[in-house]
Amino acid sequence: MNQAPVAVFDSGVGGLTVVNALRRELPDENILYLGDTARVPYGGKTQRTIERYSEEISRMLVGEGAKMIVVACNTASALALPHLREILSVDVEGVIAPGVRAALATTRSGHIAIMGTKATIGSGAYERALCEARSDIQVTSVPCPLLVPLIEEGLLEDEVTDMVLSRYLAPLRESGADTLVLGCTHYPLLARAISRCVGEKLTLVDSAANCAHAVAETLNRNGLRASSSQSGKLRLGFTDPPDRFLEVAGRVLGLDTTGAELRHVPPLD
Repeated sequence: MNQAPVAVFDSGVGGLTVVNALRRELPDENILYLGDTARVPYGGKTQRTIERYSEEISRMLVGEGAKMIVVACNTASALALPHLREILSVDVEGVIAPGVRAALATTRSGHIAIMGTKATIGSGAYERALCEARSDIQVTSVPCPLLVPLIEEGLLEDEVTDMVLSRYLAPLRESGADTLVLGCTHYPLLARAISRCVGEKLTLVDSAANCAHAVAETLNRNGLRASSSQSGKLRLGFTDPPDRFLEVAGRVLGLDTTGAELRHVPPLD
């Protein structure tokens, strides 16, 4: 069981930032990634639909021997995680709770900012989790709907992206927030540009990196860490041929994206 893969899924390619963090944190683990590119984006779909998509994918991955499921999608983490934990026989980790824990450990002022897609910000998942953990916390949320398309066009260091970031994040500069959670798995690819935009007053919290820490803790706690006798392998699958962003993400993250497979997710009975 210890050599079984950790399975990661996302609505598209952005979850590869979580894969990259897992590869750094857990180099001996086999990782199976599935991007649901045929049904991307999840944002804007109903909770029931997202729960169904997430269950279909998770059941398939568990059926292929996954020892743990990682939901590398903020929307699915916000809307489907409780359902998955209720129905699956393996541990399930999302990206929101680890990001919240890291933000609470980082903030000094008690004022935390969240940037994310419209769906993630609209769900209120980060705000609820933060306020449940600390009643005195102040949260400023900023929806950034244009960032994912810009990232997927490969415009990571581009004046257009800088202008959009400046427009979205301007309210944060004088807000009093000292911590900024990157509430979308695409956003770590823009970490340098975001840091330039907000300056030194805000410390960035990468949900992908903190998700990898949480996965490592769970595997250690359950005695499921892979042996260190060999390096872990990465297997990539997508439900529809991914666009050129796969090449961009692979190049930036240093992942070998060749040999990605086209996968079919069986519908629920």
